[in-house]
Amino acid sequence: MAGVEEKQDKMKDGKSKDTDISNPGRKVLLCSGGRYESQANAQVRATIMEGLEGCFGKGNVVSVHITAAAAAIKTLRPVLVFATGSYLPESTYFGEVSREARKIGAVTTFWATEDPYEQDAHYQIANDFDVIFSCDRWGHNFYQRDRVFHLPLGACPTLHYMPIDEGTEKTIDVLFCGVAFSSRKEVARNLMPVLQKLNIRFIGPGWGEMGIGFSDNRIEKDQLIKLYSRSRIVLNLGRSLHFENKRFMISPSTPGPRTFEAALAGAFQVFHEETYELRRYYDADEIPVFSNREDFERIIDKYLADDALRLRMSKKAQERTMREHLYVHRIRQAVDYLKAEKLL
Repeated sequence: MAGVEEKQDKMKDGKSKDTDISNPGRKVLLCSGGRYESQANAQVRATIMEGLEGCFGKGNVVSVHITAAAAAIKTLRPVLVFATGSYLPESTYFGEVSREARKIGAVTTFWATEDPYEQDAHYQIANDFDVIFSCDRWGHNFYQRDRVFHLPLGACPTLHYMPIDEGTEKTIDVLFCGVAFSSRKEVARNLMPVLQKLNIRFIGPGWGEMGIGFSDNRIEKDQLIKLYSRSRIVLNLGRSLHFENKRFMISPSTPGPRTFEAALAGAFQVFHEETYELRRYYDADEIPVFSNREDFERIIDKYLADDALRLRMSKKAQERTMREHLYVHRIRQAVDYLKAEKLL
């Protein structure tokens, strides 16, 4: 695994490409922290800082809470203000931030990490930022303004990377961790004739009522990474918690951050497919997909007892993530958009 670890170090330092745009004295301000954002994406935002540092250089990026961002702009005079997170109506500071940025000529961007679940509230930021990045490919079409680009979420080497240990005992056949949204429960009930024959762990608020192998517990990220290493198969089920998404009823398309995080941790994932979007990021020999119980049963028959095959696929998915799906890659893509628009 030395090669992968070397790549990891290079990515974290932002030196894996010749396109490093760091420039001492030219600050980038990251601001986030709205009151009503999900805890999952609060953790996601913490990893974006590492991607910005990998691209712009450590010491050139300052992270502040959204409530302090306007004052920080006056003091630091950044060249780029990078806002992220939720834009629900209760988050009222983004207009103030963009106004202060305009006064000093800073470029302003907003990365909507909760799309498409809040689309009805996007008027809060629609006209305040030079560029909007949306984490959802289908959802980014509904902003009704120019300079809106799709920018998927990703993974962070510091938090999510785990060397694959072939000697780790696999004590769990199928693992799923996450809140038991109605769409996820529907999938689980449909798979129950197969799941009942296996050693399963479904962990997260709302699962406990479904019986043996299901738990309402919450676990921390580092605990989850360890559970990945003990599981033969990790289920990937999308979420359906729509805060404000009644106008267009936009169906999410882009895989969530857990997909990239689990791949970087070396998990063998099985993806519940509602769109074909996953294949933009991973091939069939990296992450298999299913859409019904018959598909899932075939996957169990093929992969559950084949340790060598799962190992090969897990390694390929992990290496693909290291090459293409870290937050430093996402930030470089965002910079490319800004350059193409002649903003940077």
